[in-house]
Amino acid sequence: MTKPLIFLFVVFTFFVSCKNSEEEENKQKVKRETNIVNLLHEDRTFSKLCDSVGMKTAFIEYLDSNGTILKPNQLPIEGANTIDYLIQQNDNEYKLTWEPKFADLSEDGTIGYTYGIYAIHPVQMDTIIFGTYINVWKKQNNKWKLMLHSGNEGIGEKN
Repeated sequence: MTKPLIFLFVVFTFFVSCKNSEEEENKQKVKRETNIVNLLHEDRTFSKLCDSVGMKTAFIEYLDSNGTILKPNQLPIEGANTIDYLIQQNDNEYKLTWEPKFADLSEDGTIGYTYGIYAIHPVQMDTIIFGTYINVWKKQNNKWKLMLHSGNEGIGEKN
């Protein structure tokens, strides 16, 4: 009589632990998906800020103090040099916006990346120049900071 009860107890415990494990896995999946949506939202907010106050101010706001910008035909612009580079930019002649198309995160949710399509709207021209970009983000004190930015020209113009 005791052996069947022990067997039933073991089987019951096994199924309960599997159920709890599945519930925990689902909670982690929902949390990850929520964090990805939040990162996409942050990248869109960054783009809106860039549109409203200019590229220089927006990048200085979002860029981490150790952040890096990769530009064609140049060495990486890193750390304090990145801020110096941004300060020297004249962003009065164009508007820069973008739309992220994808985001993903590290398992612990502290590192992420977004990529998508950017659009440069020159003020004096009736043209929009499109390219691709990638932003690598790091979560610090519950806020996303830009660690790496790179863009590529060449997917066309629209008149």
